[in-house]
Amino acid sequence: MKTPRHSRVALVSAVLLATLFLVACQQSQQPATTPSAAESKAATAKDVFVVFEGPWVIVPDPKDANSVVLLAPKTKAHRDLYVSASNNSALAAGTYDLSIPARSGPAAGTFDESILRVQIDPKNVQRVLDDKSSSRYAIRLPKPDTYLPASRHRSRVSATYPPDPATEKEYATGVSLRYSVGSLTGFSLAGIPDSGSFNPFLLQVETPTVRFVIDPAHDPDPADKCYTHSRQTFHEAATLLALNLYVDFPESPSNCHDTDPQKSRPVKAETGPAAAFVRLVALLFESDLVGAEEASVAPPGADRIAALALHGSKMAVRHITATLYLFGHPQGVCLSPVIAASGS
Repeated sequence: MKTPRHSRVALVSAVLLATLFLVACQQSQQPATTPSAAESKAATAKDVFVVFEGPWVIVPDPKDANSVVLLAPKTKAHRDLYVSASNNSALAAGTYDLSIPARSGPAAGTFDESILRVQIDPKNVQRVLDDKSSSRYAIRLPKPDTYLPASRHRSRVSATYPPDPATEKEYATGVSLRYSVGSLTGFSLAGIPDSGSFNPFLLQVETPTVRFVIDPAHDPDPADKCYTHSRQTFHEAATLLALNLYVDFPESPSNCHDTDPQKSRPVKAETGPAAAFVRLVALLFESDLVGAEEASVAPPGADRIAALALHGSKMAVRHITATLYLFGHPQGVCLSPVIAASGS
């Protein structure tokens, strides 16, 4: 008996439909595509910024092409260096190494155009690193993904004095080194002070910023349109690396050139508000013991009460003054450009 033609066609069609249905079910049950390792790494990468504020010079590490060193002079015009994240620590003059977590960035070390780039002799870099008597700070850290301005100010810089107006631009006065890392855990600082010892310091980077800051010893005078402190700061940083460079500020009066510390640096006794403040504190501390003794031996009655009140007022002034200086003293800002070696 022969099977009708239309029955054979129906059978073939049913087989084809079943096959297509089975393939569709298998495709729908396949797991989603797993992200590549590169995509996963990119998703977990975090940008961390290591910021340097103060009279810093960026140079290549003479002994490691994958590292850079930031150098700064330690001077009486500035307070001691401190490093700050969620925690902080003061640093004495010496050399220190900042370790960072595993990186996901290219470590290209590209510079923003606002950062002053000059030629620096590697021999001078090594001299500064080796000479502990020069009283300097040196922070060694891996080459970053990029160098960015943390702050800017318009100035002029050149090897002639006064600097050529053609060099005027917005120069970076603070610099931020950006790193792409896989974790915020693993930042640590170790080092060798020029004198004494230093215990390795684990930085708590809960927000993505680490700061190395050298503040002025006292606030610049708002009436000083010459920006004397900034001129002095730039001169000290340039002198540290034997650089013949000068800075000038377009908003400064021309007579500022007559007293510019970059031209002449006579040694003077410490005067001005900062020195006067120190003398005042010393006077209060010295007179405190005398006041206490006088108050204790004063005869009973109004005279003794007055003596004790005077002693108490001296005590209050002493503590308020010290508190304001140590904890509430406003910070000044250096307007001099950060210097970077053209080969770093």
